[in-house]
Amino acid sequence: MLKELHPNIRIRIYTSFLSRVIASMIFPFMAIYYTRELNATYAGFFILTQVVIQFFSSLYGGYFADTIGRKKMMVIGEWMKVFAFLGMITVNSPIFTSPLATFLMVIIMGVASGLINPAAEAMLIDVSTKETRTLMYSINYWAVNLSIMLGLLVGGWLFKTHFFELLIILFFISIITLTMTITLIKETFTSKKTVEALKPYGIKPLLLSYQTVIKDIPFVLFTIGGIAILSLEHQRNNFIAVRLEGEIIPTVVSLFGNIQFSLDGVKLLSLLFVGNTLIIVLFTSFVSKFIKNKAEQPIMYTGCLLFGAGYAILSFSNDFLLLFIAIIILSIGELLFVPTRQSILADIVEDNRRGAYMAFNGFIFQFGKMFGALGIIVGQQIGGIGMSFLYILFAFIGIAFARLGILKSYEKRKDRTSSTVV
Repeated sequence: MLKELHPNIRIRIYTSFLSRVIASMIFPFMAIYYTRELNATYAGFFILTQVVIQFFSSLYGGYFADTIGRKKMMVIGEWMKVFAFLGMITVNSPIFTSPLATFLMVIIMGVASGLINPAAEAMLIDVSTKETRTLMYSINYWAVNLSIMLGLLVGGWLFKTHFFELLIILFFISIITLTMTITLIKETFTSKKTVEALKPYGIKPLLLSYQTVIKDIPFVLFTIGGIAILSLEHQRNNFIAVRLEGEIIPTVVSLFGNIQFSLDGVKLLSLLFVGNTLIIVLFTSFVSKFIKNKAEQPIMYTGCLLFGAGYAILSFSNDFLLLFIAIIILSIGELLFVPTRQSILADIVEDNRRGAYMAFNGFIFQFGKMFGALGIIVGQQIGGIGMSFLYILFAFIGIAFARLGILKSYEKRKDRTSSTVV
């Protein structure tokens, strides 16, 4: 199937897979690293700062991709990643460790991702067609899930004991992805020597470019609902990761009678979310067929509630069986709400500005990460039980705002139809 796609698409899928499989061994556990080296408050602040900086860099990343070029931004970002990983190796060696310097390198890494991702997404759209786009995103979805699953599985076992070695591997992988990007990716952007191409790079023109989108109240309400739900997903690498690492006592587990291994909080976290990824990968096709031609809104709301309930259990329970049941619950919820939300979103956005709308919708991941980082700080104050109630509240907030956005969209469409008739 890959042979049907443009070479740029294939190379991007390969480089993305390589980057994610190693990055997933390290970055989902950085909250644990900061908490261990400093404390939970610093961990929350560092991760929140990283997300904010990556958020603004992604704004510029998309902006520069349309003025400087796709490949140029990807190459710049890949060079920054090489530098950042080399820096992380230097400040996390067996003879010298600096969490503050590590944080600086992670910030550079965040800026690099902010520059690469919008340019890569634009490049994928440039070289794909309506006929190949579904196949492209389908293969990419599977590759992303597989890479994350492999990364979490290995990282859960090696992060605490072989962090330095993982950084070395990540550094060499970053050199490979940089080389592949420079030599194999073809530029798809054609520079236009116009006033538009020379527009200023300040915050004001960036905000003005999204002005129409921000004024669309139904879409904004629906987006806020998405932020509430995605905030739950990003708790797993933050409050839940820190809680499990601190509360789960290392235990010797027997498998098949004679296979024994030590299971601690970090390893348990990786197993839980490897299970989540496996469920998503194995049952996406089945659930897609199940929900086809059925009312989307009830399915989406049910999915949101199950998603919130699963994370609520993860926020306080230390029982292994209950934790895995929680993973099954939230995975079912994810399978239900993700495709239905995407379908409803497509109906809400304006057709003539679909690109801007979808770019803005991508920000829910950044805001979700921000709230995820804040979860570490808040969790220290209200505890696991308090966080479980907060997660359920976020699920209901997500449903309420999504519902309000949908109703407002219906009203807007009805008013437009009435005006047309008149």
